[in-house]
Amino acid sequence: MILAVTLGAIAGLWTWTTPGKPDLWPPAADPNGIEVLVLDNGFHTDLAVPRAHLEAGSGPLAGAVRSLPPGEWILIGWGDARFYVDQSPIGDRLADGARAFFRPGNASVIMLDPAQDNPRDLVAADRRRTLHLSTAGFEAMVAHIEASLDLDQGQAHIAAARAGDDARFFASHEHFWIGRLCNHWSAGVLNAAGLPVRPLRSVTSSEVMAAVERAQLDTGTVRD
Repeated sequence: MILAVTLGAIAGLWTWTTPGKPDLWPPAADPNGIEVLVLDNGFHTDLAVPRAHLEAGSGPLAGAVRSLPPGEWILIGWGDARFYVDQSPIGDRLADGARAFFRPGNASVIMLDPAQDNPRDLVAADRRRTLHLSTAGFEAMVAHIEASLDLDQGQAHIAAARAGDDARFFASHEHFWIGRLCNHWSAGVLNAAGLPVRPLRSVTSSEVMAAVERAQLDTGTVRD
């Protein structure tokens, strides 16, 4: 009986879905709707968001975006404050990767990276999905991202940058570990925009992309 209950609990958590928000998704017809891309590099997901729409806001995320170098799109991601920023060979960072995964309470950052090229050219077609959000859905998404920032007197502040790289990493108050990975964060952003997601299974980038595919079926959108 104990085994059956345990297996049932695991199955329930594995299939558990955080419901979407019917007032945000599927989006009602909105002439001011905003296109957002979800990009998958094989293990990590980023959002690609039009810069102009982010800068049009009045909150700390808008202020952070205005401080960035040129680029019409902003790539947004989240991760460990050290492992995520470091781009040295992965073989040299295995110990730090283990620390990021298994030590609770690691500091985290939100990446804002201005892309001067079309983000569709950054990954293959099978590793990108397109969402068309209503204005309300986009604003809810932005509010969720802002809520992840660690603000200093109401402003986002840079925790790290890389030499020769336009990306800036802004401090987040959330903690990175195996129970809260980058793809969990991306799934939470999508859920804030109204999409249903499966939190436990969102440990992988493929599950985040699957959440977008399921949402596209709600609107009859053809996968790009």
